[in-house]
Amino acid sequence: MSTEAPTSMETETVASETKLESNTLPPKPKFEPLKAHEMSNGRIQFRKVSVPPHRYSPLKKYWMDIYTPIYEQMKIDIRMNLKVRKVELKTRSDTPDVSNLQKCADFVQAFMLGFDVPDAIALLRLDELYVESFEIKDVKTLRGEHLSRAIGRLSGKGGKTKFAIENATKTRIVIADTKIHILGSFANIKIARDSLCSLILGSPAGKVYSKLRQVTARLAERF
Repeated sequence: MSTEAPTSMETETVASETKLESNTLPPKPKFEPLKAHEMSNGRIQFRKVSVPPHRYSPLKKYWMDIYTPIYEQMKIDIRMNLKVRKVELKTRSDTPDVSNLQKCADFVQAFMLGFDVPDAIALLRLDELYVESFEIKDVKTLRGEHLSRAIGRLSGKGGKTKFAIENATKTRIVIADTKIHILGSFANIKIARDSLCSLILGSPAGKVYSKLRQVTARLAERF
Protein backbone atom coordinates (compact mmCIF):
# COMPACT_ATOMS: atom_id res chain seq x y z
CA MET A 1 0.00 0.00 0.00
CA SER A 2 2.82 2.34 0.89
CA THR A 3 4.54 1.75 -2.47
CA GLU A 4 1.46 2.81 -4.58
CA ALA A 5 1.03 6.25 -2.98
CA PRO A 6 4.23 7.82 -4.37
CA THR A 7 3.46 6.57 -7.90
CA SER A 8 0.10 8.39 -7.90
CA MET A 9 1.84 11.51 -6.56
CA GLU A 10 4.42 11.29 -9.30
CA THR A 11 1.77 11.07 -12.03
CA GLU A 12 0.00 14.11 -10.60
CA THR A 13 3.18 16.23 -10.60
CA VAL A 14 4.01 15.18 -14.16
CA ALA A 15 0.49 16.12 -15.32
CA SER A 16 0.72 19.55 -13.64
CA GLU A 17 4.12 20.19 -15.26
CA THR A 18 2.76 19.39 -18.76
CA LYS A 19 -0.23 21.69 -18.10
CA LEU A 20 2.15 24.57 -17.21
CA GLU A 21 4.22 23.96 -20.35
CA SER A 22 1.11 24.06 -22.56
CA ASN A 23 0.01 27.41 -21.00
CA THR A 24 3.31 29.20 -21.73
CA LEU A 25 3.27 30.76 -25.26
CA PRO A 26 6.30 30.68 -27.53
CA PRO A 27 8.28 33.98 -27.70
CA LYS A 28 7.22 36.56 -30.30
CA PRO A 29 9.26 36.43 -33.50
CA LYS A 30 11.45 39.47 -34.13
CA PHE A 31 11.62 40.66 -37.74
CA GLU A 32 14.06 43.26 -39.01
CA PRO A 33 12.37 46.28 -40.64
CA LEU A 34 12.16 46.05 -44.42
CA LYS A 35 14.40 48.28 -46.49
CA ALA A 36 12.97 50.49 -49.24
CA HIS A 37 14.09 48.24 -52.12
CA GLU A 38 12.73 45.16 -50.31
CA MET A 39 9.27 46.74 -49.97
CA SER A 40 8.98 47.06 -53.74
CA ASN A 41 10.36 43.50 -54.26
CA GLY A 42 13.72 44.88 -55.38
CA ARG A 43 12.15 46.92 -58.21
CA ILE A 44 13.72 50.32 -58.86
CA GLN A 45 11.20 53.17 -58.91
CA PHE A 46 11.51 56.19 -61.20
CA ARG A 47 10.17 59.74 -61.40
CA LYS A 48 10.63 62.21 -64.27
CA VAL A 49 10.21 65.98 -64.03
CA SER A 50 9.97 68.06 -67.22
CA VAL A 51 12.16 71.17 -67.49
CA PRO A 52 10.37 74.17 -69.06
CA PRO A 53 12.51 76.25 -71.47
CA HIS A 54 12.69 79.31 -69.17
CA ARG A 55 14.00 77.20 -66.22
CA TYR A 56 16.84 75.56 -68.16
CA SER A 57 19.45 78.25 -67.32
CA PRO A 58 18.52 78.48 -63.59
CA LEU A 59 18.71 74.66 -63.41
CA LYS A 60 22.27 74.75 -64.80
CA LYS A 61 23.21 77.49 -62.34
CA TYR A 62 21.78 75.81 -59.22
CA TRP A 63 22.35 72.17 -60.23
CA MET A 64 24.76 71.37 -57.36
CA ASP A 65 22.39 72.95 -54.79
CA ILE A 66 19.62 70.63 -56.03
CA TYR A 67 21.85 67.56 -56.55
CA THR A 68 23.60 67.55 -53.13
CA PRO A 69 20.59 67.18 -50.75
CA ILE A 70 18.84 64.69 -53.07
CA TYR A 71 21.86 62.42 -53.56
CA GLU A 72 23.58 62.69 -50.17
CA GLN A 73 20.72 63.17 -47.68
CA MET A 74 17.70 61.56 -49.35
CA LYS A 75 19.82 58.78 -50.98
CA ILE A 76 18.13 59.15 -54.39
CA ASP A 77 19.93 59.04 -57.74
CA ILE A 78 19.37 62.09 -59.95
CA ARG A 79 20.46 63.01 -63.47
CA MET A 80 19.55 65.46 -66.22
CA ASN A 81 18.47 63.82 -69.48
CA LEU A 82 19.52 66.37 -72.10
CA LYS A 83 17.77 64.56 -74.99
CA VAL A 84 14.26 64.77 -73.57
CA ARG A 85 15.01 67.73 -71.23
CA LYS A 86 13.80 65.98 -68.09
CA VAL A 87 15.27 65.50 -64.63
CA GLU A 88 15.21 61.77 -63.82
CA LEU A 89 15.12 60.39 -60.28
CA LYS A 90 15.38 56.77 -59.11
CA THR A 91 15.65 54.83 -55.85
CA ARG A 92 18.85 53.09 -54.74
CA SER A 93 19.45 49.96 -52.68
CA ASP A 94 20.37 52.16 -49.66
CA THR A 95 17.37 54.52 -49.94
CA PRO A 96 15.98 54.62 -46.36
CA ASP A 97 12.34 55.32 -47.30
CA VAL A 98 10.29 54.92 -50.50
CA SER A 99 8.52 58.26 -49.87
CA ASN A 100 11.88 60.04 -50.35
CA LEU A 101 11.49 59.60 -54.12
CA GLN A 102 8.18 61.49 -54.22
CA LYS A 103 9.54 64.20 -51.88
CA CYS A 104 12.51 64.73 -54.23
CA ALA A 105 10.20 64.86 -57.26
CA ASP A 106 8.07 67.51 -55.49
CA PHE A 107 11.21 69.48 -54.61
CA VAL A 108 12.44 69.50 -58.24
CA GLN A 109 8.93 70.31 -59.51
CA ALA A 110 8.71 73.27 -57.08
CA PHE A 111 12.02 74.60 -58.44
CA MET A 112 10.68 74.27 -62.02
CA LEU A 113 7.61 76.29 -61.04
CA GLY A 114 9.89 79.16 -60.00
CA PHE A 115 10.50 78.76 -56.25
CA ASP A 116 14.00 79.44 -54.90
CA VAL A 117 16.09 76.42 -53.80
CA PRO A 118 16.12 77.44 -50.05
CA ASP A 119 12.30 77.67 -50.11
CA ALA A 120 11.68 74.51 -52.17
CA ILE A 121 14.10 72.43 -50.04
CA ALA A 122 11.59 72.67 -47.17
CA LEU A 123 9.53 70.07 -49.08
CA LEU A 124 12.29 67.53 -48.34
CA ARG A 125 12.44 68.33 -44.63
CA LEU A 126 8.76 68.80 -43.71
CA ASP A 127 5.87 66.44 -44.44
CA GLU A 128 2.90 68.81 -44.27
CA LEU A 129 4.00 71.19 -47.07
CA TYR A 130 2.24 71.37 -50.43
CA VAL A 131 2.32 73.35 -53.66
CA GLU A 132 -0.99 74.63 -54.98
CA SER A 133 -1.38 76.21 -58.41
CA PHE A 134 -4.24 78.12 -60.02
CA GLU A 135 -4.76 80.65 -62.80
CA ILE A 136 -6.27 84.14 -62.66
CA LYS A 137 -8.99 83.07 -65.13
CA ASP A 138 -10.10 80.39 -62.61
CA VAL A 139 -11.15 83.24 -60.28
CA LYS A 140 -12.39 85.79 -62.83
CA THR A 141 -12.25 86.02 -66.62
CA LEU A 142 -10.11 89.09 -67.35
CA ARG A 143 -8.65 90.29 -70.65
CA GLY A 144 -6.23 92.96 -71.84
CA GLU A 145 -5.67 95.91 -69.50
CA HIS A 146 -7.91 94.42 -66.79
CA LEU A 147 -5.68 91.32 -66.63
CA SER A 148 -2.50 93.45 -66.44
CA ARG A 149 -3.96 95.54 -63.62
CA ALA A 150 -4.97 92.39 -61.69
CA ILE A 151 -1.38 91.04 -61.94
CA GLY A 152 -0.14 94.46 -60.79
CA ARG A 153 -2.48 94.38 -57.76
CA LEU A 154 -1.19 90.91 -56.82
CA SER A 155 2.45 92.02 -56.81
CA GLY A 156 2.06 95.59 -55.57
CA LYS A 157 4.70 98.29 -55.93
CA GLY A 158 8.09 96.52 -55.96
CA GLY A 159 6.41 93.24 -54.89
CA LYS A 160 5.27 94.80 -51.61
CA THR A 161 1.79 93.20 -51.55
CA LYS A 162 3.13 89.74 -52.42
CA PHE A 163 5.78 89.93 -49.67
CA ALA A 164 3.18 91.11 -47.13
CA ILE A 165 0.93 88.10 -47.89
CA GLU A 166 3.94 85.73 -47.78
CA ASN A 167 5.14 87.00 -44.40
CA ALA A 168 1.67 87.10 -42.83
CA THR A 169 0.69 83.58 -43.95
CA LYS A 170 4.16 81.90 -43.76
CA THR A 171 3.92 80.84 -47.41
CA ARG A 172 5.90 81.46 -50.61
CA ILE A 173 4.14 82.76 -53.71
CA VAL A 174 5.27 82.71 -57.36
CA ILE A 175 3.35 84.81 -59.91
CA ALA A 176 4.32 83.54 -63.36
CA ASP A 177 2.28 85.45 -65.96
CA THR A 178 -1.36 84.42 -65.27
CA LYS A 179 -0.41 81.37 -63.15
CA ILE A 180 -0.03 81.58 -59.38
CA HIS A 181 1.82 78.95 -57.30
CA ILE A 182 1.67 78.85 -53.49
CA LEU A 183 3.99 76.77 -51.29
CA GLY A 184 3.02 76.20 -47.65
CA SER A 185 0.91 74.20 -45.22
CA PHE A 186 -2.75 73.44 -46.03
CA ALA A 187 -4.28 76.08 -43.71
CA ASN A 188 -1.76 78.78 -44.67
CA ILE A 189 -2.27 78.16 -48.41
CA LYS A 190 -6.02 78.70 -47.92
CA ILE A 191 -5.48 82.09 -46.22
CA ALA A 192 -2.98 83.22 -48.91
CA ARG A 193 -5.29 82.01 -51.71
CA ASP A 194 -8.28 83.92 -50.24
CA SER A 195 -6.20 87.11 -50.09
CA LEU A 196 -4.97 86.70 -53.67
CA CYS A 197 -8.52 85.99 -54.91
CA SER A 198 -9.77 89.18 -53.21
CA LEU A 199 -7.06 91.17 -55.02
CA ILE A 200 -7.96 89.58 -58.37
CA LEU A 201 -11.64 90.42 -57.84
CA GLY A 202 -10.69 94.08 -57.36
CA SER A 203 -10.33 94.62 -53.59
CA PRO A 204 -7.88 97.40 -52.67
CA ALA A 205 -4.62 96.27 -51.01
CA GLY A 206 -5.43 98.13 -47.75
CA LYS A 207 -8.64 96.14 -47.25
CA VAL A 208 -6.79 92.85 -47.88
CA TYR A 209 -4.05 93.84 -45.39
CA SER A 210 -6.57 94.56 -42.60
CA LYS A 211 -8.35 91.23 -43.22
CA LEU A 212 -4.97 89.43 -43.18
CA ARG A 213 -4.11 91.05 -39.84
CA GLN A 214 -7.38 89.77 -38.33
CA VAL A 215 -6.91 86.23 -39.65
CA THR A 216 -3.24 85.95 -38.59
CA ALA A 217 -4.08 87.33 -35.11
CA ARG A 218 -6.78 84.64 -34.80
CA LEU A 219 -4.29 81.97 -35.89
CA ALA A 220 -1.70 83.19 -33.39
CA GLU A 221 -4.27 82.88 -30.58
CA ARG A 222 -5.19 79.34 -31.65
CA PHE A 223 -1.61 78.00 -31.57
